[in-house]
Amino acid sequence: MKIAGQRGESDLATVYIGELEDGELIEFVESVQPPIPQSEKWVLIVSTLKGCPVNCPICDAGISYAGKLSFGEIIGQIDHMVRTRYSDGRIPVSKFKIQFARMGDPVFNPAVLDVLSELPFVYDAPGLLPSISTIAPRGCDDFWGKLTEVKNRLYGNGKFQMQFSIHTSSENERRKLVPCSTLSFDEMNDWGEKFFSPGDRKISLNFAAVRGYPVDPAVIAHHFSPECFMIKLTPVNPTHSSRSSGLEGIIDPDHPETADELVNGFQNAGFDTILSIGETRENRIGSNCGMYVGRLSSNPKGKEPQKHALQMLPREHPDRYRREQS
Repeated sequence: MKIAGQRGESDLATVYIGELEDGELIEFVESVQPPIPQSEKWVLIVSTLKGCPVNCPICDAGISYAGKLSFGEIIGQIDHMVRTRYSDGRIPVSKFKIQFARMGDPVFNPAVLDVLSELPFVYDAPGLLPSISTIAPRGCDDFWGKLTEVKNRLYGNGKFQMQFSIHTSSENERRKLVPCSTLSFDEMNDWGEKFFSPGDRKISLNFAAVRGYPVDPAVIAHHFSPECFMIKLTPVNPTHSSRSSGLEGIIDPDHPETADELVNGFQNAGFDTILSIGETRENRIGSNCGMYVGRLSSNPKGKEPQKHALQMLPREHPDRYRREQS
């Protein structure tokens, strides 16, 4: 992999564009959480697929799909960002978070399990905290079982973070936001109760709450156990896809009080609840989840992005990214 370009602001984020041997382009991100220094928290966000086959209407990664990334192509993203700062592979960061959450759902790619199995032995990183974010696709039983084994063997006692992106409390309406066959809420809960062990971080249920789609804490409490699950509320990112689909977020990032009713409702239902709002400047950079920075606004939905536009991104030194509350 070679770096085709990068884009960022000095105090916020860096998005890297990687060009693979087959010419496909992927994105990956490094970040910190201002005002927390990088030595205390450093976040890497990596791709697991070449695009995404699901094509959710809130995410730009689904405009094309060209297959799964190999073990080496996933590790290569991490290694580029690590070696830029720590050439010897020793990472003295209190919280070194690697999120498999940029382009593609990680559960579609078994190589993610191989990466998780090797990370503790590739780097000297006592603060390592891997994070899986998924829509919970159906038909991936082997992945779910092996993930539990890897977590129990290598990442117990709060050293792993799991997230289901569900966005609405209506399973029927969720098909419009996640056009893919997925586990039901009850199946997610059953798996989560088996996955969760004492001392683990609770599994996050992420809602990028969309106007017109129900988010009912009572329904979620009926299906999910607050003993194993927590709630994460986020704005809808202003991606090209969300705009062209006419999706409007309930939570205004400039007015956090717009989330008060949801926060109070989930807390009253017994859930630990986090409101996670990043810096709005991330939208200009394209570093928000699901942003495919090479896609030009003139490209109609469903068309192949103009890939060479990525190569014109300015090359900058590694910057800082994302205010993350979880």
